[in-house]
Amino acid sequence: MDNLASDLARLTKLKSGVERLTLTDYRNYSSLRIEANGGPIVVFGENGSGKTNILEAVSFLSPGRGLRGAKLADIKRFIPQITPQGGIAFVTPLRWAVAAEIVNNGDAHTLATAVEKSTKEIEDAEGNRSFERRIVMINGNKSSLQSDLGKYISTIWLTPQMDRLFRGGSQPRRAFLDRMVYAFDNDHAKRVADFEHLYRERYRLIKDNKIDNYWLESLEEKMAGLGVAIAAARREQIARLNAFIEREPDDVFPSVQIELQGRIEKELDDHPAVMVEEIYKDILRSQRKILPDGAEKDGVNHTDFKVYHKKKCMPAEMCSTGEQKSLLVSIILAQAKCQTLHKGFAPVVLLDEVAAHLDDTKREALLKKIVDLNFQAWITTTNPELFEVIKSSSQFIEVKHNHATTV
Repeated sequence: MDNLASDLARLTKLKSGVERLTLTDYRNYSSLRIEANGGPIVVFGENGSGKTNILEAVSFLSPGRGLRGAKLADIKRFIPQITPQGGIAFVTPLRWAVAAEIVNNGDAHTLATAVEKSTKEIEDAEGNRSFERRIVMINGNKSSLQSDLGKYISTIWLTPQMDRLFRGGSQPRRAFLDRMVYAFDNDHAKRVADFEHLYRERYRLIKDNKIDNYWLESLEEKMAGLGVAIAAARREQIARLNAFIEREPDDVFPSVQIELQGRIEKELDDHPAVMVEEIYKDILRSQRKILPDGAEKDGVNHTDFKVYHKKKCMPAEMCSTGEQKSLLVSIILAQAKCQTLHKGFAPVVLLDEVAAHLDDTKREALLKKIVDLNFQAWITTTNPELFEVIKSSSQFIEVKHNHATTV
C-alpha cells in the first residue's frame, strides 16, 4: 500500500458522518428521522418524492446555503388549506430545522441549524433582504458563526444542475470553486460574504450618484484587502488540487488540469500581496464611472476557471456530456481525498441522481471507490437496481408519501 492509500485508510478507519438526521417542517417533511449507518445510503423513490430534500438537509449541516443555494424562506414547509371561498391557500410554519447526531473520527457530536425570525431586516450573501436568519447549535451551544460547523463535518456534492457547469456562466463555477476552498479555509466563506456586502454598498453609492470620496476610499480599501485574501485562497486551492491530481491520477476517471482565470489572482503570480492590494484599489477607483453600466470585470467577483481533459488536451466545455460528468467526478474525488488528508476526517459525499450520464463501468467504479475509501455517501436514485454492486455494504431507504423507510 502506497503512502497516500495508507494515510487515507488510517484517517477513515474511524467513521465520520451522520448517524441520525432529524427534519422538522423542512420542505415536504413535517417530521422525519433517519437512522443512518456509516456506509453509502441509497435514497430511492419516484420523482418529486423528496429525495433531494434529504440530501439538501445534510448539506445544511455544513456552512453555506446548501446544495441548492436556496433562500431560507423557500425551505420551510408549505401546507395547503381550503379557504372558506373554496380556493387554496398555503400556510407556512414559522421555522424549519435540521438536527443531526454525527461522528467525527469516532467522536460523537450534535449539530443543528434552523431559521428564526429577526427583529431587524437582514441582507444575506446574495443581497436578499428578509426578517429571517439562520442559527447554528453545536453540542447544545449556540454559535454565531456558520463556519464553526466545518470543524465537525464537511460535505461535498454532485448534482444534476452541475452537469451544465462548464457550459454556463461563471457564477456557478465560482461558487463551486469557493465551496472547495471553504473545506480548507473556514474563514473564506465569511470573506466572500463580506466582500459581496461591500461591493453592493459601493455599487448603490455610485448608482445613486452619492459620490463621497472618503466613504468610497474606505470601502475600496476594505474590498482590496478582502479581495486579495480571497484570490490567494483560490490560487492555493487550485495549486493544491492540480498537484494532487498530477501525483495521484485516477485509474478510471480522466485526469484534469484546472486553470484559474482572474485579474487579481494573476497579479499575485508576479507581485506580493501588499502590492496587489494597491493595484486592486487603483482598479476599483478607475471603475467608479463605468460601474453602473455593468462594465466592471476585473474583480474577484468575476473570477472564473477552466478545466481541461488532460489526455485529450481539450477544454471541458468542448467535451461530451458524459465526459464532462466524468471530469466533475475526477474533481470531486480528488477534493474529497485532499479534504480527508488536510482536515483529518472524511467528508460526507452527496450524490444526487449520479447515475445520469455515467455508463455502467464508470458508475460502478465510482460506487466501489466510495466504499473502498470508507466515505459516507448519500445517493439518490429512481432506480435502486443500478446500485446492486454496493448493496451488501449499503443502506437502502425508500422515500414515499413524505416518509422514509429502510428496506
